[in-house]
Amino acid sequence: METLFCDLHMHSCLSPCGSDDMTPANLCGMAALKGLQMIALTDHNTADNLPAALKCCEAYGLLLIPGMEITTREEVHLLGYFPDVDTAVSFGQHVREHLPGKQNRPSLFGRQLIMNEDDEIIGEENALLIGATDLSLWQWTEEIRSAGGVAVPAHINRGSNGLLVNMGFVPEDLHFTCVEVWRDLPCPHTPQAGRHVLHSSDAHYLGDILEPEITMELPESTVSAFLNRISTPPREIS
Repeated sequence: METLFCDLHMHSCLSPCGSDDMTPANLCGMAALKGLQMIALTDHNTADNLPAALKCCEAYGLLLIPGMEITTREEVHLLGYFPDVDTAVSFGQHVREHLPGKQNRPSLFGRQLIMNEDDEIIGEENALLIGATDLSLWQWTEEIRSAGGVAVPAHINRGSNGLLVNMGFVPEDLHFTCVEVWRDLPCPHTPQAGRHVLHSSDAHYLGDILEPEITMELPESTVSAFLNRISTPPREIS
C-alpha cells in the first residue's frame, strides 16, 4: 500500500471564483512545494484546464485525479472524478450544454481563463460557469457513473450548495459510497456511516491548498486505484 498526501478539491483560474494566480502550473507547483502527492483539479462545470494540469503534475511528480464540480438543478455541488483527462474534458463539454446560457461578466464574477502548461492564456470561457445546470442530482450522478467516474457530494455540511444544507439529507437511492465533509463545521454522523469521507481545501487561492495533513492509502499510485477505493464501500470494523 502507498500512503499519499492529498488535496482532492481545488479550483483553477478557469473557475470564475478562482484567483487568476491559480494557473495549472502554479497550483501544481504549490501542491508539490507543500509536499502533496495526489491532487484533483475540480473546476466549476468545466474541465478545460485539466490537460495543462496533467502536464504540470507529470513535471512535478504528482498524481492528478481528473475532476469537476458540477452544480445540479437543485444547486447542489457534486464532484465528479473521472478515469482520465480526455473523459473529463469530453464530459465537461456535455455539462456546458446544460448551463443556463448566460454570459460571464468578468467584472462581477471574475475571468475564466484557459491556460497551457507554460502559464500562457490560450482562451477565455465566455459562458458563465458558476450557475446551476438543468439536470438533477440524480441525473448527473448517473451520467458521471456512466462515464466511468465516481460521484461525490461536495462539502455536504457547508454553504447553500452543500447537500445536507440544501436538501437536508443524503438520498439513499443514489448509493453514494463517498462524501466530502468540511472539517471546520459540525456534521451529523449518519451521512458518513458506511461511506468514505474526503476532507479537502476547496482552494480558490494558492495559500488555501492543504498542507500535507490528509492522507489516502492506495494499493498503487494510479487514478484507477483511487476510483476503485472511493467507489467501494469501506469495510466495517467489528
